[in-house]
This record gives sequence, C-alpha cells and structure tokens, in this order.
Amino acid sequence: MGRVDVNGVGIEYEVTGQGRPVVLLHGFPDSGRLWRHQVPALAAAGFQVIVPDLRGYGGSGKPEAVEAYSLMTLAGDVIAVLGDLGVARAHVVGHDWGAALAWGLASLAPGTVDHLAVLSVGHPATFRRTVRQREKSWYMLLFQFPGVAERWLTQDNWANFRTWAGHPDADQVIADLERNASLTPGLNWYRANVAPETWVQPPPALPPVQAPAMGLWSTGDIALTETQMTDSAAHVAGPWRYERLDGPGHWMQLEAPDQVNALLLDFLPR
Repeated sequence: MGRVDVNGVGIEYEVTGQGRPVVLLHGFPDSGRLWRHQVPALAAAGFQVIVPDLRGYGGSGKPEAVEAYSLMTLAGDVIAVLGDLGVARAHVVGHDWGAALAWGLASLAPGTVDHLAVLSVGHPATFRRTVRQREKSWYMLLFQFPGVAERWLTQDNWANFRTWAGHPDADQVIADLERNASLTPGLNWYRANVAPETWVQPPPALPPVQAPAMGLWSTGDIALTETQMTDSAAHVAGPWRYERLDGPGHWMQLEAPDQVNALLLDFLPR
C-alpha cells in the first residue's frame, strides 16, 4: 500500500505485479476493490497494476469542499500517484466516473496515457447528447441536493440505493461507504462536475485523444446508452475499438470478469 500527499489530501494506492504499468480507476460508489478480478489477471500477464482509492473513497482523503472534486483536481491525484512510483506513462483503464477521469487524462495530459480503455462511460462531449441519455441520468439532478440525496439513498437500510443501482456488491459497498464516510464525498464528484447549469451549456471542448482507445459497453447498463459510447469514436484521433458485452449490467468487471479481462489483455500491449 502506498500513499501520496496531493496538496494536503492523501491518496492511497496498491501496486501488484511487475512490468508495464496500468492504472485502474474506479467510479461511484466504489473503491479500488472494484477491480479485484482484474488485478490478478493483469499482474499474471506481466503488468504492474496500480489501483488507487480515488479521493473521497476508501483510505484516501475526503476534503469537505465540493470544488475539491473537480475532474482537473482528480486528474492531478492520478498523476501524483504515477509520479510517486516514478511512472511517466501508463495504460489507463477507467469505469463510471473513473472512465470520465480517464478521458480527461488522455485528452489533457496525453503524455501520461499509453493506451486508454473506458468501461460504460463515453467521451464527455457525447454523454448528454441524446434525450434518452438525459432521461437515464435523472439521478444526477437528485444528487445535486446536499442532504436530500444522502437521505434518499440511505433511508430504510439503503433501500433506494439497492433498487436503483442494482450493484452486485451492494452489501460490501454500503459497508465501505458507511465505515469510510464516503457517501457525501462520492456525491461531490457529481456536484463538482455536472452541476445543473452545465446541462444547458455546450459540452467541454477537449483535445482529441491521441492514444489508442477501447470503449466497452454492456447491454444491461441501467444508466448509460450505447450511443454515448459509440459516438466517442469522433473524439479519438488514435485507433478506436468498440466492444459490446451482451447481458452484463453496469458493473461488467464484476458480472463478466472473464470477458472484461480477455478484452483488456487483448487490447493492452505488454
């Protein structure tokens, strides 16, 4: 277990294996343990696997200010972890908010990203393009209301969270959120990056991704349309690959780990 200080916020991370570095970025409401089926497969294949608990989660710092969770700040955390390990360039794999973060890194810090693999979440410019995706993202507006969102998610033993999310690890995730006081920090990712006014503004203008990129989307995803992933091709200057997994829900790396591992190992050069 490593830990790096980023302007007073500690970011914890684990490193497994030796070889070409690959960093795995989780999203809401997870921690680095989300990747427990991918870490051994990647390490056995000859990768140095770097898995941070991103700020707000697990053993990492949880600043109170909403603005402390902007994607630019979060990208700085990932770069600091790589710097702490003496890694200048790594493969980057992200899921959910971790995918949004991975897109940002590949666009704005292209020298740090060798190959990019994103699960579930497409490029920020495509995310809210369709009416269907906006409908699916209704919860993002709810999450803007401090106290209200927390109460809705946790009441009656987290009944609404369990029903809405359908997380295959629900009991463990809830236990981690409670033990680490991570719910409000996790919601602050939404409050810092998708505030209501951003929904009527043009999408962020990001430089095209230069790295080879692969997008994975699963047909059982409750929150994300296929279009927001397939349209991402227009924002990738390097080679683009799209893979559709039939059956799994949003947490494909837990529900179909062998498929996800095989795709990652086929895509990421060692």
